[in-house]
Amino acid sequence: MQNIPPERKAQIDAVLAQAVTAKLATANPKTTQPHVVPVWFWWDGERIWISAFSSTRKVKELRLNQRCSILVEPLPGTSPLQGVLLEGVAELISADRERVAQFSERIYARYLTAEELQAEAPQSWMVDPENTLVSLNPDKLMAF
Repeated sequence: MQNIPPERKAQIDAVLAQAVTAKLATANPKTTQPHVVPVWFWWDGERIWISAFSSTRKVKELRLNQRCSILVEPLPGTSPLQGVLLEGVAELISADRERVAQFSERIYARYLTAEELQAEAPQSWMVDPENTLVSLNPDKLMAF
């Protein structure tokens, strides 16, 4: 990722720390039709992580074309930034089932209460064989 001044990096990290819904954009290389979907995410300071099922259009398109964009907009009035755009080549992780479950739990914990996180639905999602991690270490990061 490009060199970002510390003050700007702090602003970016503050936006990416918010439990807001990001927008993931993929494109089918055959049709070139863009596809944008809301997603839950977790930013670890270098990579953005998304949990998604392998049968979804977003994952199917990422298998064909790993290039994607992710837009994160802060809650109104919480940042001098209007958004953070991350672009690059996504990595799909599904073979390491323990890692998929652990990272999925981190993602879900940002959006659910502790009680909700223990419910059957998110617990089953974490270990579902279709659950796949989408990881993006952005080539390009723009804050505006």
